Amino acid sequence: MSEYKSSDSDLQSSIKQQGKYVTQIFHFVGGEKRTYDGIDVESIRQGQFTKFNCKNGALVLINDKNVLMIEVFEDKEDVQ
Repeated sequence: MSEYKSSDSDLQSSIKQQGKYVTQIFHFVGGEKRTYDGIDVESIRQGQFTKFNCKNGALVLINDKNVLMIEVFEDKEDVQ
């Protein structure tokens, strides 16, 4: 039996505090910035690429090695 067990650990708690949908601004190496609105926080998956779904149906994949920083905001339409 492996000493490593499958876990359902939730590593997104700080993002989920912003609401069901968020806006993220990605700051890339070289100074580029990209803003994504309507990101479904439940859909965020991390690996070599960060993957997430947007309200508009887009599936976005971002190569993590090119990202310097990510700003996260509560989605404007999600605010009550």
